[in-house]
Amino acid sequence: MSEKIYVGVDLGGTAIKVGICDDQGQLKHTYEGPTEVDKGVDTVIANIEKYVRHIVAESPYSWEQLEGVGAGVAGFTNVREGIIVLAPNIGFRNVPIRSILEERLGKPVKIDNDANVAALGEAWAGAGKGVDNCVCYTLGTGVGGGLILNGSIYQGFSGMAGELGHINVVPDLEAIKCGCGKMGCLETVSSATGIIRMAKDAVERGDHTSLALVDRIAAKEVFDAAKSGDEVALRIVNRAAFYLGKSMATVAAVINPEVFIIGGGVSKAGDFLFDEIRTVYAQLTPEPLQGGVKILEATLGNDAGIVGAAGLLLRS
Repeated sequence: MSEKIYVGVDLGGTAIKVGICDDQGQLKHTYEGPTEVDKGVDTVIANIEKYVRHIVAESPYSWEQLEGVGAGVAGFTNVREGIIVLAPNIGFRNVPIRSILEERLGKPVKIDNDANVAALGEAWAGAGKGVDNCVCYTLGTGVGGGLILNGSIYQGFSGMAGELGHINVVPDLEAIKCGCGKMGCLETVSSATGIIRMAKDAVERGDHTSLALVDRIAAKEVFDAAKSGDEVALRIVNRAAFYLGKSMATVAAVINPEVFIIGGGVSKAGDFLFDEIRTVYAQLTPEPLQGGVKILEATLGNDAGIVGAAGLLLRS
């Protein structure tokens, strides 16, 4: 076989996921092993090497066909130097992972943060396939993001471009403090954490809602209640959707993407959430910036990080 292959690594605090992709972003083979953070940085890096070698060895491909390895990590990365500056969930601080892995594997290595590689995965082989300019939101515990411009990740001056969760969209009188230290960030209202907070606040205020009967409120319970006609839950969902749509209108005015892609656990609410976001986007975005623009749900799920990491070798 002469086909070139690319390995993507999704470096998490509990597990390291690796996958083999072809040059079209098609995921051919996957493998997962423990990170073993408790054993230290050297063990984690040794595990990355071990899992990369293992997945190639058990696949139909040869080591010679491997063009390189890309890795995504939840944390701050110096992409240009290949250094993980700070990744608390794996205990990394100023680790020159690119040079270490290149020496151990004898292959080119590229790194980036998890939100960027997930965005690249969706742009390369997911909901944004065939599109050169798209913006990806990840709605989970926080709100992550990634910008794909002219087919590649846009890093910005210091590698911090795409921090969509920290766009200031909430008016002062409604704003609360974000984890970043600032007031009014999108993340405070449109993440799962933000939705849960608003639901708990409503219950504590004594609002008439079925959520008061839920022992442990999660975002899913809020969406389920809203779909059942609970007015309080519906108000919370619409508020989250409004500020998402408002942030997209802002982004559209700056970079004019063709597609907005929304992934993460909150996106599983489907059209109930997406229809409201699209309505707000149409209301707040100048008409010339709306033409042909789509707002879509991510399609790769948990594989987006692996695929995007592999894509770093070709599209970054």
